[in-house]
Amino acid sequence: MNQYKSLLLQFFLFILSFSNGNAQETATNPKNEFRAVWIATVANIDWPKSNIDAVEKEKADFIEILDTYKKLNYNAVIVQIRSCGDAFYPTQLAPWSRYLTGKEGQAPSPYFDPLEWMITEAHARGFEFHAWLNPYRATMDLRTDILSPTHDFYTHPEWMIKYGGKYYYNPALPEVQNHLIAVVSEVVRNYDIDAIHFDDYFYPYKVTGEVFNDKASFVKYGSGLGLEDWRRNNVNNLVRNVSLSIKSIKPWVQFGISPFGVWRNKSVDPKGSDTESGQTNYDDLYADPLAWMENSWIDYLVPQLYWSLDHPKASYSKLLKWWSENSKNTAIYIGNGTYKINSDSDKKWNNPNEIPNQINVTRTYKNVQGNAFFSAKSFVNKNQAVAQLLSANQYKYPALPFAVPNSKKSMIDIPTINLIEKDMDTSCFSIKYPLNSKVRYIMVYRAKKTFNIDINNPSQIIEKITLDSKSDSIFVSIPMKKPDENNTCAITFIDYYGNESAATIIN
Repeated sequence: MNQYKSLLLQFFLFILSFSNGNAQETATNPKNEFRAVWIATVANIDWPKSNIDAVEKEKADFIEILDTYKKLNYNAVIVQIRSCGDAFYPTQLAPWSRYLTGKEGQAPSPYFDPLEWMITEAHARGFEFHAWLNPYRATMDLRTDILSPTHDFYTHPEWMIKYGGKYYYNPALPEVQNHLIAVVSEVVRNYDIDAIHFDDYFYPYKVTGEVFNDKASFVKYGSGLGLEDWRRNNVNNLVRNVSLSIKSIKPWVQFGISPFGVWRNKSVDPKGSDTESGQTNYDDLYADPLAWMENSWIDYLVPQLYWSLDHPKASYSKLLKWWSENSKNTAIYIGNGTYKINSDSDKKWNNPNEIPNQINVTRTYKNVQGNAFFSAKSFVNKNQAVAQLLSANQYKYPALPFAVPNSKKSMIDIPTINLIEKDMDTSCFSIKYPLNSKVRYIMVYRAKKTFNIDINNPSQIIEKITLDSKSDSIFVSIPMKKPDENNTCAITFIDYYGNESAATIIN
């Protein structure tokens, strides 16, 4: 039966790709689409490759990741800057991460601010920078001897709950919630990020035979709620207050969460998905993404659908449809498990077309605006057959992320050209920095000789230029046209919210 379903799905994709040439061009090469990659630092999964690497090697390895995904036309990086009560940036609220320097609490040497540096390098290549924090996980194991004396395990032992071979922050405590909000607020205030990002770890995944011992907190703060509703309310309070804090500091900074891929199974709730997941957001992690969307506390969701298209218990196709149908007030992107390529018991992942097919199916749902991929090392000198398929097909041209629903607006400013100078190789011109908009990028478009300029056609994108907001004037240099290109270009602004202005045509 599963083989039959697989054949039907492949036939559907085949027909879709040839049914309408014009429609397929639009579907295969969208101008606007979120294309992100997670860069995990915990346990040195992606970066740094080793916690004893020299700073210059760490920098070179990070740039290799950026350049790899720049060539694949990705447009966002989700970088883990707090994994377990630590930090990849200087702060009094957490010790330096041992995954960065080899010893928790030890600063990099020679000294630099990794977060500021990573943001600068990412923006220079046209990436959005999403700062990924794990709020509740305090340790990765029970080896407390390797923790810094300034780690919260030592400074606030009353915040900790031991469970499943780790320590967790108690989500019920007002002091914990205030501390986590302070951590997020400091990052938003001090760094030029595009988003704050939480992953799927809220209350911990359940461990058979163990009890998460928050009984004393429940007695003190339960307020008449049942245990499960009270836990969900604790998570909701944090999500709401983090959102309010972000928007009060920098309203353009997005707040995104990447929950586990199954909200609830239909077997326990008619509103749930047709899945047989052993654990779910609502019932086990006490996370309720539907409530977050309903209340507009978040800007985007990236449910982690790390299964193959027709997986018997948690089908990517079925879950994709469910999330599309249940989206509200929020951008929906899909998390894809590239870490499974050629390395999973589900042999569907040995097919190099699994990820390309997942992207194709995702694009058939108008309520889903893109994908994020776990994790970065998947395509850095690995799995080149899949990377080449993406480069030649789904990600052949660049794309811009959509402005999230709560940030969409019309831009008043359009680029005004003040000066043009030409030589044999380039055209240089200056643009007055806009008065009414906070602009992140300038987009440059140029068409082939036989086409008119169309800024909705991603094949005409030739440059995405990062601006320095501290400068009054913007100087732009464009390579001279190639023999098969038009003489004219189009220039637009992209603001910090992700909105694009009307175009100015220059010759």
